[in-house]
Amino acid sequence: MQTEAKKTYDKLSRKIALTVITVSLAPLILVGGLIFDQFRSIYRAKVYAHLAEVVDKQNDNVNNFLSEKLAEVQYLTRVFTYEELSDPQTLEQALKGMQQQYGRIFVDLGIIDENGSQVAYAGPFDLLGADYSKADWYINSRNKKTCISDVFMGLRQAPHFIITINNSSAGKPWTLRATIDFLAFSNLVENVHIGETGYAYILNKEGVFQTRPQVGRNSDLVLTPYEDIQQPTPGEGVSIQLSKGSDGEKYVTVSSLLKNGDWKLVYQQNMSDAFSAMIRSEFITLVIFLSGGLAIIAMALYLSRKLVTHIEFIDDENEMMNRQMVETGKLASIGELAAGIAHEINNPVAIMIEEAGWVSDLLEDEGKEMSSYTEITRALEQVRTQGGRCKDITHKLLSFARKTDSRVVDVFLPELIEEVLEISIQQARYAQVNLSLDLDRSMGPVRASVSELQQVFLNLFNNAVQAMEAEGGTLSVSCRAEGDEAYVSVADTGPGIPAANLSRIFDPFFTTKPVGKGSGLGLSICFGLIHQMGGEIDVESGVGQGARFNIRLPLPPTGTEHDVEKEE
Repeated sequence: MQTEAKKTYDKLSRKIALTVITVSLAPLILVGGLIFDQFRSIYRAKVYAHLAEVVDKQNDNVNNFLSEKLAEVQYLTRVFTYEELSDPQTLEQALKGMQQQYGRIFVDLGIIDENGSQVAYAGPFDLLGADYSKADWYINSRNKKTCISDVFMGLRQAPHFIITINNSSAGKPWTLRATIDFLAFSNLVENVHIGETGYAYILNKEGVFQTRPQVGRNSDLVLTPYEDIQQPTPGEGVSIQLSKGSDGEKYVTVSSLLKNGDWKLVYQQNMSDAFSAMIRSEFITLVIFLSGGLAIIAMALYLSRKLVTHIEFIDDENEMMNRQMVETGKLASIGELAAGIAHEINNPVAIMIEEAGWVSDLLEDEGKEMSSYTEITRALEQVRTQGGRCKDITHKLLSFARKTDSRVVDVFLPELIEEVLEISIQQARYAQVNLSLDLDRSMGPVRASVSELQQVFLNLFNNAVQAMEAEGGTLSVSCRAEGDEAYVSVADTGPGIPAANLSRIFDPFFTTKPVGKGSGLGLSICFGLIHQMGGEIDVESGVGQGARFNIRLPLPPTGTEHDVEKEE
């Protein structure tokens, strides 16, 4: 039975906890997920826009650089003739002037005739007379007014690229060649560095690096695009792709065409690095969310368990109350039965006493000569005495069993206390409890209900006797007037009351007695009755120190006339 009840309470606890958790977490998850998704979308769009802007801006810088250098080389063909540029001194002066004006970006200058032979040269290398007729850059530039070559090693065995301006003199074509410093050009792109893995580089149409690749870059890295990012306000010629690398990493690649599509500026960065701030924010948010969720779950489990424990406690109290009500009903029935029996016994006992008196009178008149006169007289006297005692007991029992009369009358406490003690005296003798009375018979009456005071004193006396019935003791009752109050003390030498129970001793249904020995209503009824009379009741006790109940009832003002109602 207890196992089934425990299962029921556990099931109720789980239902409450599950309901609280669902109601609390469901909106949190929905709102959190929506905010999380919106935050991710906005942050990604912001990062892509930033990278597109950086690449677009860098694309402009590189194009401007190439255009400027091309214009600066082209300027020489406008101010100098072929003959002048073919003069080594003039060409050397032109190179120095450009280096003084623009720095050492221009490495050297050269004049190439219609056969591809370099007829004049100014620069640090010994390239006078070099034959470029079969060089790819030269062949590719022949049909163009101006041309910028790809980066190549050439005769100097160092990476560089060349700007060529084609012209003609006296019907013969010739070419002005200028070499651009590779490091200065490469630095333009290498300076684009974001995060720990983001870097930029330039590729030609064949995918060959036109700038220095990043130090430590895996030369075998192969990127496989899997998503094209559509920009809300796309930059001209800028495209964004998400790729999966052969190393297992995911990359974001932003590219833009250079030099009329011959080159491509590429910015590449690990996605985990590009979105590191977002990932960190998401991680912190997730930790906070999980911590909050765990706190909600823990609190729901704790509160549901506490609530169910409280419900279980209330159910236990109700069950105990029901049992005590049943016991109270039984006691009431037994009381009525005892009153009925006492009433039935009272008349036969009265007849027995009367008959014993009649026999005694007959013996007095006619039986004095009998040898057993003295013994018969003693027996008849014993019958009258014990019958009178039985009659007195039944009379008091009937008086007490009478329905509670709440009418307020003048009550003399010493007499009432002695009357109630007569009922408890037999139980006290069986429990080896001695009585100690200190009653001030000169004190005035109090205004109260006799029946209610009887109930109060009987409860206190019975409790005291029951507390001492294991080892015996002394029941001390005192009564006196103190100022304008009547003071009654009921003390026992029993085991006393623990301090933890003192604050609950007057609570309804609170009892320390075993089941079936007490209802827990006696002291609470006493407390209520005394307060209804305008008095107070308290208790002094400690473990091993016995217990003392103190009652204070107001005395009527001296000299005040009041009606004294007689008991029926």
